[in-house]
Amino acid sequence: MPRMNAARKHPVDFTLNGRTVLAEAENRMLLSDLLRHELGLTGTHVGCEHGVCGACTVQIDGKPARACLTLAQQVRGSDVRTVEALSPDPAVLSPLQAAFRRHHGLQCGFCTPGILMSLDALLRERPGAGREDIREHLSGHLCRCTGYATIVEAALAAAEEQRKEEKPNA
Repeated sequence: MPRMNAARKHPVDFTLNGRTVLAEAENRMLLSDLLRHELGLTGTHVGCEHGVCGACTVQIDGKPARACLTLAQQVRGSDVRTVEALSPDPAVLSPLQAAFRRHHGLQCGFCTPGILMSLDALLRERPGAGREDIREHLSGHLCRCTGYATIVEAALAAAEEQRKEEKPNA
């Protein structure tokens, strides 16, 4: 690992939502701060800043990760996805986002980006995820709105829609 000077910024290159990014970050800069303050992607929210609430969840190389616990320098060479990547067209919701809207899973919306990124990773990895899989996956999120029932229903609907798209005659 290259020796870094703590007093200055260092380059960090990675793929962000499908695009190559070359940014600069101090050694102690968190990924959440790089995304929000340097790159202007404010969809990633910061809640507890201790990795407990999950509001800052992004995907690093396809796996959910807490952006508030990840140093920006740690994503060098990685593929980072934020909630902005869920839909290729900002005017059109992804199937998961649309299901959240239909089933009122958005609640106040603050935790929603992190929850969406966790569920997106789950449904990519296990398209047949059921209610218990979804509940277990949501256990890493603390939402003060307290209502996970609509989120689970939305995720189940999105999973069902995903299965139908994969097998159109099913």
